[in-house]
Amino acid sequence: MFEKLVPKLRVNTVFDIALDELYAEGYRGIITDLDNTLVGAKAPLATPELLLWFAKVKELGFKLVIVSNNNMDRVSKFATPLNIEFVHQARKPSNTPFLKAMKLMELKPQETVVVGDQMLTDVYGGNRLGLYTVLVLPISAADEGIGTRINRRIERIALTRLRKQGLWQEEDKTP
Repeated sequence: MFEKLVPKLRVNTVFDIALDELYAEGYRGIITDLDNTLVGAKAPLATPELLLWFAKVKELGFKLVIVSNNNMDRVSKFATPLNIEFVHQARKPSNTPFLKAMKLMELKPQETVVVGDQMLTDVYGGNRLGLYTVLVLPISAADEGIGTRINRRIERIALTRLRKQGLWQEEDKTP
């Protein structure tokens, strides 16, 4: 089970993802978390830098869907002005929201990337379906809700076990 918590790639932010390389490898869609992945948990709108990233994603030919455990109001206020499809109250790591996002993009698992800041929701959920998982460092951990804080404690325990098993190298990024 612990192996399912290990992402294929770890980066500091979404801006560090080599989108052109992923596209060249055959990936065509990105499922991304919202809070603490794209913006801080309390940031209502996309930053100018993130708007440029979205433009690059689109320019390269990727399809994009936001999948968030947050409520309809939060996710729609962020995604709708940007004309980005979304799945709210996703209940990640359940398979259902990832499958729904792939259906919206009309893509298969081997064509889909998942980007998120949590091992227990984004990475575990994506890995169970065979998606290419990317873990980013949380943007604003201080703004996280109680559920996410509990997940972070469980992640620390899992990281200890992964390190002991040699599945998580110290020089790599940690959440």
